[in-house]
Formats: sequence, structure tokens, C-alpha cells
Amino acid sequence: MPTLAKDTRLHIRCDQETRRLLDKAAAYAHMSVSEFVLRNALEQARSVVQAHEAITLSQEDFAAFLDALDTSAPANPALQRAFVRHARDVR
Repeated sequence: MPTLAKDTRLHIRCDQETRRLLDKAAAYAHMSVSEFVLRNALEQARSVVQAHEAITLSQEDFAAFLDALDTSAPANPALQRAFVRHARDVR
């Protein structure tokens, strides 16, 4: 894995108790406090992004989703009017 240039800073303020805990945890993990905080923050950030950007479906729900994609619903009157407006207004 290539080493990426670290070209930006992140400043964090915390109380003394938090700092002592971070120092201790980083020492146990044999890394600097910056590396410890960054590594753990990245893991949490990836988890949060994954939870908000991914959809996980059960087999049953996935089958229902695929079925819904394959089965076209009839156009209701509002959708038909939208098609007419689109054809008229967009050239």
C-alpha cells in the first residue's frame, strides 16, 4: 500500500483526562497519539459512511426489489400529464 502525503492538519482540543487516556491507549498500541486517533477515527468514519451509503437487503427483500424493477406499473393520470408537459416543454 503506497504511503500518501500528509498535507493537511486536523486540530483537536480535549480535556486533560481525555488526553491521558489517548496517550495511554496509543502507548499500548505502540503508536503516536496522532496515528492512534487518526487510525481509529478513520475506522469509525468508514463505518458511518458505509451505514449511510449502502443498502443491505434480505434475500426476500432483494427478490421483491428485482420483481418491482421487472414489473412496470401503469402510468397514473399525474404521470401521463407530466409526460405531456415534458414533451411540450423540452425539445
